Amino acid sequence: MPDASAAAVEAALDRLTHLHPKRIDLSLGRTERLLAALGDPQLRLPPVVHIGGTNGKGSTTAFLRAFLEQAGYRVHVYTSPHLVRFHERIRLAGALIDSAALVELLERVEAANAGQPVTFFEATTAAAFLGFAEVPADVVLLEVGLGGRYDSTNVVPRPAATAVTRISMDHMQFLGDTIEAIAAEKAAIAKPGVPMVVAPQLSAAAVSVLTRDIESAGAPLHLAGRDWSVAPAPDGFVLRTAAGDRAYPRPALPGDHQFANAATAIRLRDLLAGFDIPEEAVRSGLAAVEWPARLQRLTRGPLAGLLPPGWELWLDGGHNDSAGEVLGQWLGGLDKRPLHLVCGMLESKQPQEFLRPLAPFVRSIRTVRIPGEEASLPAEAVADHARAVGLTDVATAEDVTAAVAAAARPGDPPGRVLICGSLYLAGRVLAANG
Repeated sequence: MPDASAAAVEAALDRLTHLHPKRIDLSLGRTERLLAALGDPQLRLPPVVHIGGTNGKGSTTAFLRAFLEQAGYRVHVYTSPHLVRFHERIRLAGALIDSAALVELLERVEAANAGQPVTFFEATTAAAFLGFAEVPADVVLLEVGLGGRYDSTNVVPRPAATAVTRISMDHMQFLGDTIEAIAAEKAAIAKPGVPMVVAPQLSAAAVSVLTRDIESAGAPLHLAGRDWSVAPAPDGFVLRTAAGDRAYPRPALPGDHQFANAATAIRLRDLLAGFDIPEEAVRSGLAAVEWPARLQRLTRGPLAGLLPPGWELWLDGGHNDSAGEVLGQWLGGLDKRPLHLVCGMLESKQPQEFLRPLAPFVRSIRTVRIPGEEASLPAEAVADHARAVGLTDVATAEDVTAAVAAAARPGDPPGRVLICGSLYLAGRVLAANG
């Protein structure tokens, strides 16, 4: 039975979902109107670092938070979506927001809005800005929700620094169906005179658009591949800049793709004026960083208990082509024990683009519908996509528990189970097994 404060949070959040007929309706006008009614808290924030992109923006934010906190700074953080509880989206001066403070902010936003049309994300972003303006801290790390140009976070007139992580094909129904169109939306968080770091990109077309639009905006550009680079090393990675090479240890987040996210965060640290973040804080931050459902090993809980000794259970919220590629790279560097996928995806995603890079490593796949998500693809549809990329041992399962249990068949050698395809699915798994 949830306590009264948890019930109050759920009630306040539920009311905000009914103020606009669409879940997503990209625009800045409603956000600006609502913030004005609240006294424009976005104009009273500590220095802001604004981080956009498709893949890696959450990890980059987590790295930068770790560096800042290891250096002794109080850090506000805004990220989305949450995995288990909405509170994960808002960190006030280093701690997840508590229920009483969250309810108070949400109710003040609701009162100021006075029943006018506003999306859930717009309203909750306004609540975060209000909290950030009123609780003392040294810096705000602000993750873009979707896109950039018309994302509600893009109302801060002059951040201290900005970044764009890797861009890939995602949310095409809102951002455009070409990598160039998506890159243009992401680049639009650039502000005149505000330094912007662009992470390593897979697409030359994306780099071209980013370079054109960021420089046209008058933002000093720090472009991976031109102004800096990152390369793996035997014990970690090397960041190369005009000032010289810097070697760093392997981060706590698994996967070589995290080198680029860590390096992007380090470049942001280099450009943050007025902050003293020594190398020791960066190194200790790399060891301390946490970001759930990004190649997270699950070693306890009911699902892990279903597997025989010697088996591994992993969870990842990746869901697009770029995520599939980095997962494939990670799998290619592991021992060759059998891999069994458990996969559920939203209907707005492209399952074949996600699954294709994984296919060479997969022994079996069990597909599921994401519980509680109206926009989930049926398990049968995900299974059809799996067959289309060449997988042969394909079946549906009633739920994740049944899918994990089916992976460990009697007589099989110890294997690896990877639950993947959606952050929403990952959140359900963590709620029951985290």
